Amino acid sequence: MFPACYSKAPNGKFQKTSFTTLIAGVFIVYVLHTCWMIYGIVYTKPCVNFKGDNCIASYLAEKPRLQLSIYTSLKPKADGEHRLIFTVEDFDIYSSFERTINVSLPTKTRDNGTLYVRVFVHHAGMSPWQDSRQVNHVAQLTTYMLPKPSEVSFISSQETAWQGEEREHSAEAATDPQPIPHWRSRLTFNIMAEDFAFSRGAVPSDVQRYLRVFQSEKKMLYLPVLFIDELSNRVRDLMEINSTTTELPLTLSHNTISLVKFRIWIHMQDIVYSLQRFGFTEKDVDEFKGIFVDAGQYFLSLTFFVAMCHLLYDFLAFKNDISFWKKQKSTAGISTKAVLWRCFGTVVILFYLRNEQVSLLVLIPAGIGTLIEVWKVKKAFRIQILWSDIKPVFQFGKSSESEKRTEEYDTQAVKYLSYFLCPLSLGGAIYSIIYVKYNGWFSWLINSLAYGVHGFGFLFMLPQLFVNYKLKSVAHIPWRTFMYKAFNTVIDDIFTVIIGMPTSHWLACFRDDVVFLICLYQRWLYPVGATRVDECGVLYNVKPKGKLHKD
Repeated sequence: MFPACYSKAPNGKFQKTSFTTLIAGVFIVYVLHTCWMIYGIVYTKPCVNFKGDNCIASYLAEKPRLQLSIYTSLKPKADGEHRLIFTVEDFDIYSSFERTINVSLPTKTRDNGTLYVRVFVHHAGMSPWQDSRQVNHVAQLTTYMLPKPSEVSFISSQETAWQGEEREHSAEAATDPQPIPHWRSRLTFNIMAEDFAFSRGAVPSDVQRYLRVFQSEKKMLYLPVLFIDELSNRVRDLMEINSTTTELPLTLSHNTISLVKFRIWIHMQDIVYSLQRFGFTEKDVDEFKGIFVDAGQYFLSLTFFVAMCHLLYDFLAFKNDISFWKKQKSTAGISTKAVLWRCFGTVVILFYLRNEQVSLLVLIPAGIGTLIEVWKVKKAFRIQILWSDIKPVFQFGKSSESEKRTEEYDTQAVKYLSYFLCPLSLGGAIYSIIYVKYNGWFSWLINSLAYGVHGFGFLFMLPQLFVNYKLKSVAHIPWRTFMYKAFNTVIDDIFTVIIGMPTSHWLACFRDDVVFLICLYQRWLYPVGATRVDECGVLYNVKPKGKLHKD
């Protein structure tokens, strides 16, 4: 299934080395184990023996008359400081609704404080604080985020009073940025309306913490299962709170939820809480939420499969790329300028992604790739670092005749490309500094370089194609690494749809597809001979020297 290097066995036959096969086996076992765990989540064994108190049935089967009440408070336990903001006296849990109300903010909340919301489902006509058979959950309506720095034009001298105040505020925030409170303008809560009977001794642990069970005559019943959907709280719905804000809108959304989705959502929210404890920011967590909230169940399954394949091919591509360059003794046929440009481009993109504050799901792999590209430049140019006292001295290796011929073609290709690339990059930088607003000179520089790499970076992949054309050969290309990266590029095309990222980075992923297709065409046009030594150092078709036997 996966290509692997071959070694010669003592019996003269070729056999696969075990590393790639082992990795593929571990991957398959991991996928099967994950599928088994998902099956354990989506399937809950119902109770079929209703004799005695073996089963816990739903209280909703008795069709009680219920009421919905929503309160706000400064503390999660309320302690008498609660305020009623919304109520539905005859609450039908099977009907969905969405309403927007205005919530008055207490003075403490406006002064960098917090505000909580408590949702009650209780018997109609009774106070939820006196009803012993009520269910409630608490959520936080405020969160804290760093303010986004203001963007200004470097050329335009006109500036409004509001922009001047914003710049002064941004300058103060830049020296000592402090998180400011933001309002969560959506509150989504669900009730499990499925009439499901749990087995008393086999209630899933994730569901058990949401169940409130009571004895009714000879039956065990559980109250309505209320769930506040924290995954629906997105960064795009946040509103900044300041001292002059007296009230803000709050959209209340209610819908029923099945037991399967309820259990999946519990596990997803637990993952979100774990990410927050590990130091992930609100924006990083928001990217994770978007994968599950904005996608349907089939799209979610595709996301899981794509993520597993991406992880596998990423590892195999890194492994084979490092192995190829580690054993590489000559750069004949390899465009060193393309290697150097690729290193420069990955460094620029890393700073650009960091400046755009993208998710760590994108930033961490980009950082690892940058380190590998820097190491490849060191290998391609045979750079040695010698120390003279405390001063480093860089020493470059000598080139062979074949490497000099490759360098000549490489230089020729880059010269032609520079005639086209330099005016476009310079024109784009001048246009952006005049018409586009940035929050600083560093932001302008990184964005200009990043758009140059994204928009015209594929042109610097062309020197390798030009060298292949001149040499009429592609034998020098590490095809194992190439194919893994080709598969990963297709997966990246899917990931750009699933995970939010800047538009230029999104276009760059599809741009790489064109270069890979051209390389595949050259592979077909210049077939590799069977007598070539491959990346693993194996010669498959060896012609015998002399006669194998006497006449």
